[in-house]
Amino acid sequence: MVLKQVSVFLENKSGRLAEVAKVMGDNDIDISALSIADTTDFGILRLIVNKPDKAVRALDENGFTVGTTDVIGITVEDHPGGLAAALSTLEAAKVDIEYMYAFIGNKSSGRAMVILRVEDPVSAIETLKANGIDVLPSADVYRL
Repeated sequence: MVLKQVSVFLENKSGRLAEVAKVMGDNDIDISALSIADTTDFGILRLIVNKPDKAVRALDENGFTVGTTDVIGITVEDHPGGLAAALSTLEAAKVDIEYMYAFIGNKSSGRAMVILRVEDPVSAIETLKANGIDVLPSADVYRL
């Protein structure tokens, strides 16, 4: 249930993001989701990929500063207020969310997919599942 997110430190230089994408493509690694947070001088690129260990090795071999972080993938009803139920469940259990982002899914399913970073993913997964929130198995996310 816990996903490995690949985190890449990027200098704010032209072409760095394209280099990451090229390394992923050259190594047959598919990107399912990404988020980038930046400052003036650098950014952190967060990726959900089908082969996280291979991605880390490939990026490291190409000179990138890279690591992994445990995150959770959930689905929520794709309508106004759908995300609120999951977030309210976590708030009631006193689970703080460090960050989150949405990722690609099947729009016709009526479900939206979200990645969450929390301090204790195992406890958060138990809380979510106990409250009827759909937590995605890592194997399913890696196959997207």
